[in-house]
Amino acid sequence: MATDTVQSPAAERQVATDAARDRIAGISAAAYRIRHHALNMGEVQGQGYVGQALVAADMLATVYGDQLRFKAEDPHWEARDRFLLSTGHYAIGHYAALAEAGIVPVEELETYGSDDSRLPMSGMSTYTPGMEISGGSLGHGLTIAVGMALGLRYQGSASRVFNFLSDGELDEGSTWEAAMGAHHHQLGNLTAMVDINALQADGKTDTVLRTEPVTEKWESFGWYTQRVDGNDVAALLEAFDNAAAQAAAVGRPSVILCDTKVGRGVPLLENREKAHFMRIEEHEWQSCREQLTAGYEGKASA
Repeated sequence: MATDTVQSPAAERQVATDAARDRIAGISAAAYRIRHHALNMGEVQGQGYVGQALVAADMLATVYGDQLRFKAEDPHWEARDRFLLSTGHYAIGHYAALAEAGIVPVEELETYGSDDSRLPMSGMSTYTPGMEISGGSLGHGLTIAVGMALGLRYQGSASRVFNFLSDGELDEGSTWEAAMGAHHHQLGNLTAMVDINALQADGKTDTVLRTEPVTEKWESFGWYTQRVDGNDVAALLEAFDNAAAQAAAVGRPSVILCDTKVGRGVPLLENREKAHFMRIEEHEWQSCREQLTAGYEGKASA
């Protein structure tokens, strides 16, 4: 007579540990591929917002690879979760994530920024499958996300809304109006992630307009607030899991504040003086890819 096998507590812990390790490894591998795609796309133009793509790769890999509910073959699936890229100039990273998710063919990435491409340099929802909004004028994304989250709740949908924004957008009054509105309407189906890379087009964030203490500000607006290393996959997974546990039709909106470094994963670009919009010499692209691969393989084997 067959009997059920009962695992010891130690064995159960080991299974959980192995599952967590595999989960982190899978997201880390996706983030590496997103960075690699972004470098390849950047080389097509010889310049662009490559640093932002590198910095956002871990966040994008975590959302698309672990959190977001979607159908690659049907980007307009009604029951999908919505991912809104408020920072339209981060589109190069978003396209790489869409390719990793199977929504955009990988081979199409080489058309980035070209005439008649579906992948323009700034995100356009009318062109690109999986791109929910057109970005560009910073500070609008969270406002749209609030309206979308509220509309989904009125429709009785269980879908969640994820909004990616930057620390530069915290300079915009509309961002804080939206934050206040999300709390007022108790949008528990809304999660925002803020890339805090401390750099804007006009210089360092703390010299353009000081926004700290950021954590206390979001908490005072009534949001469930977490601050993590935005380039640490394990920390990101824990933060998104915590946000998911909070998610509800009615409840507190969540925000994950992600401290990051522009150009992350490629030392040659991490230390560029003018890193907001990078011009990369023709001979440097292969060095960038080699540094990216060496760093990833070094971590994977550690």
